[in-house]
Amino acid sequence: MLHKLNLENILFLDIETVPEHKDFEGLTDEMKYLWADKTKYQRKEDFSPEEFYDRAGIWAEFGKIVCISVGYFTFKGTRSFRITSFYGEEKQLLIDFKNLIETHFNRPNHLLCAHNGKEFDFPYIARRMIIHQITLPEKLNLFGKKPWEVAHLDTLDLWKFGDYKHYTSLKLLTGILGIPSPKDDIDGSQVREVFYDQNDIDRIILYCEKDTVAVAQILLRMRQEALLESDEIISV
Repeated sequence: MLHKLNLENILFLDIETVPEHKDFEGLTDEMKYLWADKTKYQRKEDFSPEEFYDRAGIWAEFGKIVCISVGYFTFKGTRSFRITSFYGEEKQLLIDFKNLIETHFNRPNHLLCAHNGKEFDFPYIARRMIIHQITLPEKLNLFGKKPWEVAHLDTLDLWKFGDYKHYTSLKLLTGILGIPSPKDDIDGSQVREVFYDQNDIDRIILYCEKDTVAVAQILLRMRQEALLESDEIISV
């Protein structure tokens, strides 16, 4: 089945998220209460709501997207993987990402692909679009669709082989498949610090783009095809 997919029809992506505010004090009193209520089972008695707020980026209700990186294959003469990123003010980057999908990846056979995308990236993007009152692109609007009509490909799902209780991180999967690790600088737990304390969006973009390349490499490995070489990866 994987070998029947046309790689040029797949948009690979990864997102980076942070808490919507730099610190807990940036929340209104109502949102502080809602945050405490939302996280009470995760925190238990180990952390106060304020101490736990640095993890707010994983919830779309309390976080925001600071970067979406996308990549796609082209085979004009030679194979290449073109990668670009959307960053800056969240509403605008979501609009730009939506415009890309609706302009270039809007056919029924086009797919969105991410690692753990079905549980994290795709619903997170959709929720943040709704919050910003952006109409969902068809590829993210799942209402009324049957499972086989959803144009999403998830490398974590592919690796599960039906074992739905099994989770494998991107770092672990690239490691066991012999793919160069994208986690050679920062990891997801450090993105908040890099964004708010170091004000280094370029470092986050590079990290996000490496993850996007890693997702493409995993799919190539699972198709038993040659991995991308560095000169095949082109920033646009």
